[in-house]
Formats: sequence, C-alpha cells, structure tokens
Amino acid sequence: MRVDLFDFTLPPECIALRPARPRDAARLLRVGAEGPFGDHVVRDLPGLLRAGDVLVFNDTRVIPAQLEGARGSARIGATLHKRIDLRRWQAFIRNAKRLHEGDEIDFGQGVLAMAEARHADGSWTLAFPGDEPVEVLLDRAGQMPLPPYIAGKRPTDEADRSDYQTMFAAKDGAVAAPTAALHFTPDLMNSLQYAGITTETVTLHVGAGTFLPVKAEDTDAHAMHAEWGSISPEVAARLNAARAAGGRLIAVGTTSLRLLESAADADGTIQPFTGDTAIFITPGYRFRAIDGLMTNFHLPKSTLFMLVSALMGLERMQAAYAHAIAEGYRFYSYGDSSLLLPG
Repeated sequence: MRVDLFDFTLPPECIALRPARPRDAARLLRVGAEGPFGDHVVRDLPGLLRAGDVLVFNDTRVIPAQLEGARGSARIGATLHKRIDLRRWQAFIRNAKRLHEGDEIDFGQGVLAMAEARHADGSWTLAFPGDEPVEVLLDRAGQMPLPPYIAGKRPTDEADRSDYQTMFAAKDGAVAAPTAALHFTPDLMNSLQYAGITTETVTLHVGAGTFLPVKAEDTDAHAMHAEWGSISPEVAARLNAARAAGGRLIAVGTTSLRLLESAADADGTIQPFTGDTAIFITPGYRFRAIDGLMTNFHLPKSTLFMLVSALMGLERMQAAYAHAIAEGYRFYSYGDSSLLLPG
C-alpha cells in the first residue's frame, strides 16, 4: 500500500510533553467497528470491558539507553536498541560519519565502548569492555531515551525516570516504553479485578526502531527492526483457556499485540514464544490472537498507525483521529489513549 495513505495533519499543540496526573486521568477514546465514538477517561475502562476479558501487558523495563560521548574531538551520540550478547549492543549513532571500526567512544563516568561493526541499516555494534553489567554502566552514564518528538522540545529530566516507566516494568531491555500501559495505576488494577477482568504479562523489549519514520513510498519496501520477545507456556495456556471460555484478549499496547500475533498459529492458538519478531502489520492482515487493543495515538505515516488501521479499517481510524484532534486529545507517548474494539 502507498505510505501516503496513512498521512494526516497533526497540530503541534496536540503533542503531549508530560503525562496526565494521576495516570488514569488520561482521556480514552472508545472506537468500535461502527457508530459514534465514545469519549471517556482511562479509569472508566472496567465499565467498557466485560467480565472474563483479559488485558495483556508488556512487562519490559526501559533502560537509560541514550549515551552522549566523544571519539577524540568528535561528539558521538548513541541509542542502544537491541542486545546482541552480554557485552555487545546494536545502537543507532548520531554523527556516525565520524566513527570507524575499532574506534573507542568515551561516554564519561568511566563508560567506554568500541565501535565494532557497522550494519547495513546504518546502526553499529558497540562492545563494552570490563566486567560490570552493561545495565550498570547505563545507570551511571545513560539517559532515558525519550522519543524525538518530546526530546526535541525539552530536555530529559529526573521525572522522566519514573514517568517513562510502567507499573509492570520488571525485565530490563527496552529502549522505548510500552506507552499504553503508562496509564495504569494500582487503583485501576483493583477496579478491573473487581469487575472480573483479568491480566497477563508478556515481554517484548521495544527497540528504538519504533521511532524511525517509514521512508519508503510503499509499505512492501519497508523493513521492520527485529525485537526480542517471550511468552511463557503458562501464560500462553491461560490466554488460550480464557478465549475458549468466551473472554476477549485485549492487548495493552501495540508491543503486546505484535508479540501475541507473532506467537499465534493459523487457528489463533497462542504458542509459547522466545525469540525475535519483526512482524509488520498493515491493512489486509488477518488478526488471529487478539480481540481488541488499547493504545495511544500514533504518528502520521508510522508503522503503528498502519497497525491500528489494519485492525479497525483505514477510514475508521482516519475518522477517529480527526475526532481526537477536534476534541483536544493529547497524542504520542505521554498522551491520551484509545480502546479499539473491532467487534
């Protein structure tokens, strides 16, 4: 499909630079297959779902994966986006033309890395010497990797260390938050439990590739970056049992959705999964694992707007986004949410 079909005009003032407080006070747009849209807040969610439904969260934890350093007199920026092994990460590099294989980058605070190899997509493998876990080095020298549409408008600060982390964050490895889950609070989780709505967690370590624009003119020419994910056998069994009993599986975030769809077989049974996924969902895709999606509002011409258009239909999502803009909803990572129920 032509990428320009997924374009729309977003006023800059719609981009949220800080999250709602409290988190579950964010607005929530309910989008069904047809009929009027529903304007709610996130804390209304228990009344918008049914007893027996299952919300599936991503329990990845964002690491401070953005580094600023130097190679000699050249300033070098690095955003780690995928672990290769214990000491090596794949990274997107700013000012990469000043970097060569074998160069050492000094990121300060005693954190060094060697530029080991350049990849075809322009990213680099960085190798970190020493015995300390790389995550310890990042806690010392790294910053939270806020999306460019936020970081370009204000500096990262201490509040982002907690604001850009979900309450489910447990497993280190993401360089972008699964932002749909940023809206959840302990009080909301209690209300969901009281309403008979259960929850499960899976793991997908979100990479910085999620922020990359689609530069191709046609979706067939766009290559997704791979991300590592895992669904345990026990979680897969409970999800399949819930669906067999008539419950709906509602993915909280596109990361959970893409992992579930990667793990589902042809008849929709979710299999245990451990490994990389580079699934790219566009209109025409047949969803097998999920029955709905809770997600924030996405960028024009992004792979994520393509995904929601695949779930609900392009015209329906264009209308929903036009409604959201007209009603003053806040967009992107720190913005408001939507509940998409294809029916």
